[in-house]
Amino acid sequence: MTPPTSKQKAGIWQRLSLPQRSGLVAALIALLLVLIGVARGTVPFHPLNILVAMLISAVSWGLVAWAVATAAVDVESDINEP
Repeated sequence: MTPPTSKQKAGIWQRLSLPQRSGLVAALIALLLVLIGVARGTVPFHPLNILVAMLISAVSWGLVAWAVATAAVDVESDINEP
């Protein structure tokens, strides 16, 4: 059996691209903000309401952050082309 290469040893975080990481971090921040909102009472304390708030905020923040980071990476790669 061959020993694993460094790419195979890398964790899931290292395998993700920069736009994917930024989208994931933004989604996690959105989830945290929803939980803070629930604790402060701005969201009715009903499981379905909380789930919908978490889903909408995480998906929208994550998608927007991913799109902006992807555009920035594409622009940088276009600038660096000869």
